[in-house]
Amino acid sequence: MCAIVGVFGAKKASTVAYYSLFSMQHRGQEATGISVANGEKIAIYKKRGMVADVFSQETLDKLEGSCAVGHNRYSTAGSESAGDAQPVFAKYKLGEISVVHNGNLINKLEVRQALIDKGAIFQTDMDTENIIHLIAKSDKDALEDRIKDMLSKIEGAYCLAIQSRKKMFVIRDRFGIRPLSLGKLKEGGYIVASETCAFELVGAEYIRDVEPGEMLIFEEGKEPQSQMVFDNVDFHPCAFEYIYFARPDSIIDGKNVYEMRLKMGKRLAQETPAKIDLVLPVPDSGVAAARGYAEGLGVPFEMGIVRNHYVGRTFIEPTQEIRDLKVKLKLSPIRHLIEGKSVAIIDDSLVRGTTSKQIVRMLKDAGAKEVHMRIAAPEIKFPCRYGIDTPTKDELISTKYTPEEIAANMGADSLGFLSIEGLKESLGTERNYSLVSFDGKYFAGGNAESPGCAGGC
Repeated sequence: MCAIVGVFGAKKASTVAYYSLFSMQHRGQEATGISVANGEKIAIYKKRGMVADVFSQETLDKLEGSCAVGHNRYSTAGSESAGDAQPVFAKYKLGEISVVHNGNLINKLEVRQALIDKGAIFQTDMDTENIIHLIAKSDKDALEDRIKDMLSKIEGAYCLAIQSRKKMFVIRDRFGIRPLSLGKLKEGGYIVASETCAFELVGAEYIRDVEPGEMLIFEEGKEPQSQMVFDNVDFHPCAFEYIYFARPDSIIDGKNVYEMRLKMGKRLAQETPAKIDLVLPVPDSGVAAARGYAEGLGVPFEMGIVRNHYVGRTFIEPTQEIRDLKVKLKLSPIRHLIEGKSVAIIDDSLVRGTTSKQIVRMLKDAGAKEVHMRIAAPEIKFPCRYGIDTPTKDELISTKYTPEEIAANMGADSLGFLSIEGLKESLGTERNYSLVSFDGKYFAGGNAESPGCAGGC
């Protein structure tokens, strides 16, 4: 998951990066950081916590320079220490370098061991540190060539922003698994961000998506230079960006996230209808799909569950105990709308089942006559190796139980999922989306049992 931003040629690059990260807080809440280059040196500030809590105006003022890279951390595994926050900074033969990374390297362990065998000393559990070691240990003369050398040795999902004292390099992996877009700042300069919602907040004009396998090079006084660093591009954008990760107002690879979720909901109504009085969403990521489901069935849609927006997303919290507590803190039913009625509750996905079970119980306690759970995604049966927090099959409820068994366990009157084919048609069949969580087809190496990306981004 994670969010990255790169800003080049801006008067107050740190401030632009700050607001961009603020707009992408939903992609990671554990830590945040910004590094800024002024042509002579790189300054960095990073810390555990939310963007607005970590940075003050005083801190941003000290981060002087026209080039900034920033990161919001969502750990997929490993440590949650402050040391695992990004950017990752180092001094090496060519000077100073700072790296931010969104994604997971599936050959992390092999690369790390090879580096350790050659004398590398690691300070964190992150696969991102592999990247900085590979660049530092390359025998190439120029940073650009060292980056290409590094890219030839890593595999998996990654969007990278790499900052030197004078340049910025932005790379998207050859599969295009994670999103990355390029924009132009109104006051001059460029911005690259994981989601286009960042552009809206800082007043940037969307130019285009960074292409799979593309590297953009930013240098003072020049237009961004584009290079295709891979010949074997195989575009597999992650379907989960549309299902859950991205903000509904973002454009991911040319498609509006809200519209995609609306289509999923309508298709879900076709595939798994229910005799109900009204449709409720699980806020906030289930709202668009619930609207589509209600429209598809021709029944009322109501925001019958109130969300406390001062509590973070439960899915991306690192421990099950915190997830359990936060469901109760975060969601509250409106009894007046629910009591005595048969309702469908629409959620974006079903991973461990803990949240859904508590929501069903909450609706029954509020007087619902029947609760029909509907999921606007297929059953998640395989762990993802590209940056989703489902590292083992044991954590996935759909690998162990049928929909009927899950419904009985959570106390729902029925449970229905969107089919894989329905998801494909909702997103559009012109692209070969990454659906590994649903079909187990690993295209970038790794498999369901592989240890793969133990470190996370």
